[in-house]
Amino acid sequence: DKEVRAIFLRLFAQLFQGYRSCLQLIRIHAEPVIHFHKAAFLGQRGLIENDFLTKVLNGMAFAGFVSERGPPFRACDLFDELVAFEVERIKAEEGNPPKIIKHVRELAEQLFKNENPNPHIAFQKVPRPTEGSHLRVHILPFPRINECRVQELLQEGLARSQGAPPATRGDKKCVVPAGPPVGMFTCS
Repeated sequence: DKEVRAIFLRLFAQLFQGYRSCLQLIRIHAEPVIHFHKAAFLGQRGLIENDFLTKVLNGMAFAGFVSERGPPFRACDLFDELVAFEVERIKAEEGNPPKIIKHVRELAEQLFKNENPNPHIAFQKVPRPTEGSHLRVHILPFPRINECRVQELLQEGLARSQGAPPATRGDKKCVVPAGPPVGMFTCS
């Protein structure tokens, strides 16, 4: 599953490399409006007559992509890093399938780590009680809770969690890396 997602992540990173250089932030309104220059993007990449990419750029999904990923200051993720910093690596791997597969596996591993930041934490499923189990006499009543012990356990947990690294990195906002300009990319 993660490897298939990594392949699509690479595909869209290749399709949209340089898209940030064709974004324009318009601050006339109370909410800034982000405009994407499709003609400049297609022209600089030499893909004006490419029907597939033209239809992708005209679609609602791409409009949502621009509004979500257009702001220059937001939480960055793996896609942003791939578009901005992996340009040369993707170009170098074009004719070498083993390198492409290695990169896809690395991306899949990063996707897995992003979704499972604490792999050592495991959750157990508690089975549902059977029908009529509450009517059985042999079930003991729930014991009284020792308030002092509960407070001790809470304090221990808080002390442990203060030294632990944060679970996710997605909440930190930063300046989105622009990456190389669109003119660098020519597609066949």
